[in-house]
Amino acid sequence: MTRDVQSMSQNNLSVTGWNRAEKTITFAGGTTNATGDHDGTGDPFSIFTVTGTVIAKIVGICSTSIVGAGTIEVGIAGNTAGLLAQVADAEDIDAGDIWHDATVDKGIELSSVLLENIIANGADIIGTVGTANMTAGVIKFICLWKPLSADGDLVAA
Repeated sequence: MTRDVQSMSQNNLSVTGWNRAEKTITFAGGTTNATGDHDGTGDPFSIFTVTGTVIAKIVGICSTSIVGAGTIEVGIAGNTAGLLAQVADAEDIDAGDIWHDATVDKGIELSSVLLENIIANGADIIGTVGTANMTAGVIKFICLWKPLSADGDLVAA
């Protein structure tokens, strides 16, 4: 994680003034209560821990294709699709895909699609799998964020 960055450029993406946190999630929903088991204790799964109030932009980058036709979404408790809209069939998420809305993109997307959201009162960022297990696949979640409150912070869970 990179914190308190005034100006950073990585792979030609300027993120001036933003902090960055990353969390890689491996799905193994064929195992009881593992991440991806839609009716187990690993659902929802934790992605980022938030303290205070922050402004955040989040994207998912798939490195190993998802297996399992369940739904998947990212948000907070009470608004589970508030940050990344639900993908109706997770098997549509293939290696190299970019997930920023309900329709994943193949390897390239404008950075302007990253929406800024205010996350208040320490609401942690979670992923939710529904309708069927996701038995394999890997998604790296990247969050660019800024503190809005004096105690605002965000770290990988």
